[in-house]
Amino acid sequence: MVFNPHALGVHKVLKHIPLNALFDAPYKRRLAKAVNIADLRLIAKARAHKMVFDYLDSGADDEISLRRGKDAYSELEMHYKILAGIKPPLDLSTKIFGCDVKLPFFGCPTAGNRMFHWEGEAAAAKAAEKHGTLYGLSSLATTGITEIGQICNSPKVFQLYVWKDRELVKEVIAKAKEGGFDALALTVDFTWYGNRERDIRNDFSIPPKYSVAQIIEAFRKPAWTYDFLSHEPYTYACINTDVPADSLAAFVNSQLSPEFDWKDAEWLLGEWNGPAAVKGVVRPEDAVKAVETGFSTMWVSNHGARQLETSPATIDVLPSIRKAVGPDVEIIMDGGVQRGTDICKALALGADAVGVGKPYLWGLAAGGTEGVNKAYEILKVELDRAMGLLGTPTVDALKKEGPSLIKRRGASARDYPDIYAPERGYGGGIV
Repeated sequence: MVFNPHALGVHKVLKHIPLNALFDAPYKRRLAKAVNIADLRLIAKARAHKMVFDYLDSGADDEISLRRGKDAYSELEMHYKILAGIKPPLDLSTKIFGCDVKLPFFGCPTAGNRMFHWEGEAAAAKAAEKHGTLYGLSSLATTGITEIGQICNSPKVFQLYVWKDRELVKEVIAKAKEGGFDALALTVDFTWYGNRERDIRNDFSIPPKYSVAQIIEAFRKPAWTYDFLSHEPYTYACINTDVPADSLAAFVNSQLSPEFDWKDAEWLLGEWNGPAAVKGVVRPEDAVKAVETGFSTMWVSNHGARQLETSPATIDVLPSIRKAVGPDVEIIMDGGVQRGTDICKALALGADAVGVGKPYLWGLAAGGTEGVNKAYEILKVELDRAMGLLGTPTVDALKKEGPSLIKRRGASARDYPDIYAPERGYGGGIV
C-alpha cells in the first residue's frame, strides 16, 4: 500500500492546528522587501518543494526557448520621446475580449495552482478582482468554476484543451457559461505533453509519490509541506471534483486529441457562441486561418516554452502576426515577461493585452494572495514608469506610436545570464 497522508485523514487533524503563519513568517518578511519579479522567484524557490518549484520554473528539453523567451526583450531598445508633456497619472486602462479593464496585462490560465499554495486559483482571482483586470482559469484548475465566479467579478476567460471527449468539452463549456465567463481560449499548442526533464529527474507527480527523496525535501520546506498536509487534497475541480488528481502527464495524455483540426475548432466555436481566442499562435498564416474560422482573438504563445524546444520567442513573432491579421483583430501575447518594460514592448509591437504566467505563480508560491498582489503591483509600477519615460500617456497612444519607439539591435553577451545572474536579480530558467 502506498503511503498517503490525505487518505489517512492527516489534513483533518492538522487543519485544527494553525501553524501556517509560523512557518510562513520568514517568507512574508522577504515578500514585503521584494523589489522585482526575480525576488519573488527566489522566495518561491526557498519556500516551495523542489519538485513543485521546478514544475513551475522549467521549460522543455534544454530550456533554450525558456531562456530565449526572456532574452529576446533585451534586444529591443526603447527610443523614448522627450518633452512629451505628460501629466500623471497615466491611463493604463484598455479592453480585453470587449470588456473594460484597468490594466493591459493579466494572469494567464495555469494548471494546478493549489500545488504552489493552498489558496491556489482563488488567490489569483482575488488579485485580478483587486486590480480590475482579466482573470484566466485553466480547465486543469484545482478550484472550481462556480467558486471562481463567486470570488471574481472581473472579466474572465476560460481556457480549454483539445480534449477527445466531446461530451466532456460540452459539459465544461456549459459550466463556464453558467459561471459568468466572458470568453473562451482554446489551447492548440498542447497536443502532446512537452518533455520537461526537471520533472522527470524530480519524479514529479500529482499527488506526490512520497518517495524517500520527496519526503526529505518536504522536511526541508516546512511552510509548503504544512500547507499541503493541512488542506484537502487536490482535484481537477473544473472537470470532476469527485476524482482525486492523478498524474498530470498521464491524465493529459489520456485526454488530449492530437487529431483535433480546424473543423473541430469550428464545432467548438459553435458550442461556445461567444468571444474566443486561439491560444498558441506563432505563424502568420495560422493567425489568418483562425480569423477565417471565426476566432475573435489571436493569442500569441508558445506555452511558456514548456512544449516544443526551440519554438520562437513570442515577442519576436508578434509583429508578423499583427501584420497578417491587420489592426482590428485583437491580439494577446504571453511568454518571457518578467518586467513592466517587457509588457510595454509587447503593447508597442502589436499586442492589445499581455498575459503573464510565471511572475504571478512565483508570487503565489511565495505568499498566496499577498504574493500575487505583489507581482501585480510590481509590474503595474514598472509599466507605468516605462510608459511615462517613453512618452506615451495611454495604452492607445503606446499601441499607435509603438513601432516607431521600439528598435531592435544586435545581441550582446552582456545581455545574458552568467553564474552571478541570480545575485543581480535575473530570474527564470536558472536551476
